[in-house]
Amino acid sequence: MRASEPGSRDPGFAVYVHWPFCLSKCPYCDFNSHVREAVDQGRWRAALLREIDHYAALTPGRRVTSVFFGGGTPSLMAPETTKAVIGRIGERWGYAADPEITLEANPTSVEAGRFAAYERAGVNRVSLGVQALDNEDLKALGRAHDARQAVDAVALARDTFPRYSFDLIYARPGHTPADWAPELARGLEMAGDHLSLYQLTIEEGTAFHAAARDGRLVLPDEDTAAELYELTRDMTAAAGMPAYEISNHAAPGGESRHNMTYWRYGEYAGIGPGAHGRLHLDGVVAATAQRRKPETWLALAERQGHGTELMAPVAPAESGEEMVMMGLRTVEGVDLARLAAVSGRPLDQAVDAGALAALLDQGLLVRTPGRLTAAPGAWPVLNEVIRRLLG
Repeated sequence: MRASEPGSRDPGFAVYVHWPFCLSKCPYCDFNSHVREAVDQGRWRAALLREIDHYAALTPGRRVTSVFFGGGTPSLMAPETTKAVIGRIGERWGYAADPEITLEANPTSVEAGRFAAYERAGVNRVSLGVQALDNEDLKALGRAHDARQAVDAVALARDTFPRYSFDLIYARPGHTPADWAPELARGLEMAGDHLSLYQLTIEEGTAFHAAARDGRLVLPDEDTAAELYELTRDMTAAAGMPAYEISNHAAPGGESRHNMTYWRYGEYAGIGPGAHGRLHLDGVVAATAQRRKPETWLALAERQGHGTELMAPVAPAESGEEMVMMGLRTVEGVDLARLAAVSGRPLDQAVDAGALAALLDQGLLVRTPGRLTAAPGAWPVLNEVIRRLLG
C-alpha cells in the first residue's frame, strides 16, 4: 500500500512550510504569527527555496507524501510563491504518488478569490479557519470575516479543490449545547470529508489569557464543556464523520495525511520561521527548529541558506515518549513494534509499567496485539492519562 494512501499506516515523509504573516492577531492565538504592513514576496520566496534546498540535501532519497502550508495566514502568500515552493520540493525530494498538498486559508472574500490560483499552483486541499458560524462570536474571536463570508468561502473551496476542511471552535464564552447543536449541524451540512472541531483553550501570552485572568472572559464550566464534547462526538459519528483524533473528524479515507505523519511519529521537515521538524539523520532522530522572528529567520536564510536555531539528537527514550503522546491522540493508537524500534525498549519499559497496568485495569487504555490505544472514555482526560503513563 502506498504511503500516501489514506488507509496506509506508513507515516510518510511530510514537509511543513510556515508563512508567519496575518492581517491581524486573533486574541486566542499563540501561534508564531505576526502583522506586518508590507512583505517582500520575492525575498521570502527565495529564502524559502534556499531552506528547502538545505534540508533536502540533509535527507536524500525521501519521497514527500504531504506538504502543509501553515501560519499565520498562508492565503496571504502570493500564489507564485506557493507554486515555486511546491515545485522546488518536487525537484529536490520528489513526490510520492498522489501527494496531499494543503494550504490554510482565512475565509475573507479577497483571499477566497485567490483559490483558483492556488489550485493551479498545485494545492489540492484547503483548510479554512472558519471558527464560528455566529457573527457575534466571530467578532469576539477577533475574526475578520462574518458568517456569510465563511459559508461562501467553503462553497468556493468545494468547487475549486478536490478536498477541503474547515475549523470550528466550541466551548466559547457563554456557549451551550443548545447553541452548538444547530451550529454543528450546519457545519456538517457544509463539510466535505474532514472537519477540525476544537474546544477553546486559553493559552498563556494571548489576549484571551489576560482577559480570563482579569475576569473579563469566562469559559463554560467543566460540566458544560464535557456536554459540548460528547455532543460533538455523537453528532459527527451519526453524520459519518467520527473522530479519528481528539479534535479531528473525517469520513473514511478523509483523514489528514499530513497530520497523520505527526501522530504516527513519522519524519517531517519544517521550513520557515518557527517551524519544527523531526528527521532521521544517520540513524538518529533529530529535532529541528527554525528562528521564530520573521526578520531574523529571513536574514539567516539569505546569509547561510537556512534559519535553523536548533538541530539536536532526540534520545531514544524521549522519542518513545513523544511517539506515545502523539499516537494516543488517535483512534488507531500506538504501533508497539515501531515504538520498540524507535525507543529501543518494549512498551512495558518505554512507559511506567505500574501506571500502564493500572490504566489498563481502569479501562482507560486498551492493549491489543501490536497496539496500544486510549479508550473513548479516556479522551476527555487524555493529558492526565499520558502524564501518569510517562511518569
